[in-house]
Amino acid sequence: MELNELILSLTRCVGKPNIITQAKKIATFTTGFREGKGKALCVVQPTSLLQMWEILKIVTQANVAIVMQAANTGLTGGSTPTEELDRPCIVINTLKINDIHLLEAQGQFIALPGASLFELENALDPHGRVPHSVIGSSCIGASIVGGVCNNSGGALVERGPAYTELALYAKLNADGELVLINELDIDLGDSPESILTNLQTRNYSAQAVRSTGKSASDNDYKTWVRDTQSSRPARFNADKRRLNKASGCAGKLAVFAVRLDSFLKPEKKHTYYIHTDNADSLNTLRIALLNHMTELPISAEYLHRDVIHLTDHYGRDTMLVLKHFGTRVMPAFFNLKKRVDGLCHALPFVPDSLTDKASNFVARLFPSQVPECVVEAKRISAHHLILTIQGGSEKEFKDIIKPLVDSALLNVIQCDEALAKSLYSLRFAAAGAAIQYQKLHAKTTSGLLALDIALPRNCQQWFEALPDSIAKKMTQKYYYGHFICHVFHQDYLVSADYKPEQVKKELLEFMDSRGAEYPAEHNVGHLYHAKSDLAEHYKTLDPTNTFNPGIGKMSTRKDYESE
Repeated sequence: MELNELILSLTRCVGKPNIITQAKKIATFTTGFREGKGKALCVVQPTSLLQMWEILKIVTQANVAIVMQAANTGLTGGSTPTEELDRPCIVINTLKINDIHLLEAQGQFIALPGASLFELENALDPHGRVPHSVIGSSCIGASIVGGVCNNSGGALVERGPAYTELALYAKLNADGELVLINELDIDLGDSPESILTNLQTRNYSAQAVRSTGKSASDNDYKTWVRDTQSSRPARFNADKRRLNKASGCAGKLAVFAVRLDSFLKPEKKHTYYIHTDNADSLNTLRIALLNHMTELPISAEYLHRDVIHLTDHYGRDTMLVLKHFGTRVMPAFFNLKKRVDGLCHALPFVPDSLTDKASNFVARLFPSQVPECVVEAKRISAHHLILTIQGGSEKEFKDIIKPLVDSALLNVIQCDEALAKSLYSLRFAAAGAAIQYQKLHAKTTSGLLALDIALPRNCQQWFEALPDSIAKKMTQKYYYGHFICHVFHQDYLVSADYKPEQVKKELLEFMDSRGAEYPAEHNVGHLYHAKSDLAEHYKTLDPTNTFNPGIGKMSTRKDYESE
């Protein structure tokens, strides 16, 4: 099919308002949230599941690559095209198909491909339930389906990676035939057209929703994470036990819907701020909580002193938005910054990173947003933990932590609601602080290396001590993460004298020596090599390499031909 004919066919399918062909407008969809930049022939935005199916039928008849995309909030570039493609690329953006169906009898829900975690939180809240992930990816507008496709993790200790065995998806088989596969365990009809129409219009009865033995979440994780003797990390993207068709597919399938568990909202919870200058004592607490708490903590978010200082200066804008407007405006805030940056990039007389420079300047007109108790604590303590526990676990927790407090190994402050909210805003803002710092200090650093690693569950020396040969190549390094799960986000600013790719290679070799797995929860995208189990998963799902070619630094060519 000629490319002009292809675009005409797509335009007839979705209408002119739902197809983008201008290069400047396409750039918003082909530039990643943190990483990734490629080119596309056009961006198509279906408004229904049936339209999405029709689009797939059209584009799979042409010699093009297909990138499935929702919110494009991935941190490793996995939802954008790669630059090394041997054929044109079509981006199918699903944000306009954002329905959520609550299955109240099962405590589950169905999410269509453009539905966001933020929308899900609002839908579940009146029912006293919560989704797999809260503050974090939900605040930047991340999609539910995207989380499943990337086995995304999160801050909630019991949840593990986003996972389901119940999904509706399309794939290309080895003969190039497009097939629709309904594994939702909902009776929706026999033909693709009836299945997709009945699902979108909710034309199915409660009796059509079958109770199933299939998992709609990683319900083994709360037991799995407690094994503090295991040399295997608790969760990481290449973990074969949680690669199952749509789960972990990274865009190698076209996912129309997923069916997932929701969870009861805790009736009551308590948050504690813990700080220490002794890394070993924090790990002693972690092991005791995992081994002796009847109910696992809800979350346990770690911050190193240096990242608190960084966030005070380069995450203050985010903290101010959260404080004064709440999480509801965060997706729009990040999307606006991205769109303005895209427009500015096309204008040669506008300086790079204008939005970050402007928002940082305005934020510095306001006082520090870091709670005063944290400002005082970081003078004496390197390690800081925000721990939230179930309401009925307070006595158990106090019994566990008392010996560590009595021996002056840990300092503990019980938080009221306002302090807890400020602490979690600080933790959320930390995730983007190094990015803003790097943009504002581009001349003193050659790049930012943002790694997310999973340490073995039995790792005692959890706090990183880089060899001098690597440390000397960094201007700054920042650590934060999900402490109970031993999943850490580590941001390294590389000195202008060194090449980031070479330093990254040395860093990853060092991570290998520690028994770490990476990436832990952001998936490989176009930054990491897919390990053997993950690469095989991708090839099984997409034998012709039509969907998201180049993911995991695999071949970008048709049928995975050699480069």
